[in-house]
Amino acid sequence: MRPRRRGGHGSRGASAVTEHFLDLPAVTQARGSLALPGSKSISNRALLLAALSPGRTELRGVLASDDTRVMLDALAGLGVGVQERGAGEVTVDGVAEFATRQAEFFLGNAGTAFRSLTAALALHGGDYRLDGVPRMRERPIGDLVDALRVLGARVDYLGAEGYPPLKIGQDVAGLGGDRVSVQGNVSSQFLTALLLSAPLHVQRTGKALRIDVAGELISKPYIGITLAMMADFGVQVEQDGWSSFLVPAASRYVSPGRYLVEGDASSASYFLALGAIGGGPVRVEGVGARSVQGDIGFADTLAQIGATIRRGDDWMEAEGVNVARGERLRAFDMDFNLIPDAAMTTAVLALFADGPCRLRNIGSWRVKETDRIHAMETELRKLGAEVTSGPDWLRVVPPGPEQWKPAAIGTWDDHRMAMCFSLAAFGPVPVRILEPGCVSKTFPDYFDVYARLVA
Repeated sequence: MRPRRRGGHGSRGASAVTEHFLDLPAVTQARGSLALPGSKSISNRALLLAALSPGRTELRGVLASDDTRVMLDALAGLGVGVQERGAGEVTVDGVAEFATRQAEFFLGNAGTAFRSLTAALALHGGDYRLDGVPRMRERPIGDLVDALRVLGARVDYLGAEGYPPLKIGQDVAGLGGDRVSVQGNVSSQFLTALLLSAPLHVQRTGKALRIDVAGELISKPYIGITLAMMADFGVQVEQDGWSSFLVPAASRYVSPGRYLVEGDASSASYFLALGAIGGGPVRVEGVGARSVQGDIGFADTLAQIGATIRRGDDWMEAEGVNVARGERLRAFDMDFNLIPDAAMTTAVLALFADGPCRLRNIGSWRVKETDRIHAMETELRKLGAEVTSGPDWLRVVPPGPEQWKPAAIGTWDDHRMAMCFSLAAFGPVPVRILEPGCVSKTFPDYFDVYARLVA
């Protein structure tokens, strides 16, 4: 049985149709396999790295989504040759200098694109303005701007101090300095942005650049992705733990010719979770033991709370309990600093645990597409759970058999809210997902794939 869709149609981004709501029928079983779409994080990094690498790069497996559309359009607007060949194949003709020196870019709510392009344009030089949706204007960027200013870049706020929109100045003659510090406890995207653009700086100054991290670095696996991909494009960063990174003076990006984007490990979490509560097995293909993505650690989380996990080099499979028969996952109290995106899936799985569950070290949720701690607390309560929260934690007491409540789940214009709450259809009450079209940010056909796996 497929989800029932209702509502008017309206444009969302370049590729998706928004519908007002989607009713999920009750489901009792999940099994099957799917090929994952490409990783959003890797796709946008690969597009920017290819653009900064003179010569042609053929990318395969690029995710088709709102966030990657934003990056593709921005690169084309900068004069980079971009050819989309369909089926995730994109050819990028990289440049040593952007041809377009003056432009305005609307970057939606794409944090990876906004932060990395801010750094690239600020250290490149030109007259640029960057803006996004109202939520993007609430997402902090001050720590990144402060670091760029230390390096001599001209970046001004056009609205509230510390937040987009931004104006990047033309004059880069003052660019200099060989050491900068950036806060690590708000968003790892600030450090990723500096690292990706550091070769532009060292080419102008002729000096190595050291980037120090102030405070505890969150989401370390995402920095691991950045470093591995920079190496694939010819730049080897010297690393002193997670506190300091040295980009050598001779650093230059070099196209690898061809580059394959892995399947998205964050998206894999929803389907592995289906296998964990729907009996399974459910297999995801395109990401596995060799993945560079930290979110494959979600499979270990599932194993700890009661699922059986199998994996190969490029696939993973989950088989678990059947909550429709009254079976339950094990309650948990875990630190999710390393897998904050996949942690959202775990929060919904707490509905099916045998006791209270606690998610710790998730403060980065506060500055994502929405305040995810507040949003998750609000929506889980609708279903009958008892939920409390703090600055960086969430505690969920699952509802008893008679405590579940039918709910219309608000998605808060956040793709992950929509996808992870699809798991609630294993509960004993009707579930409606409001504005399900928000999944177009990373996984436009998510609900079609979901429907093929559940019964």
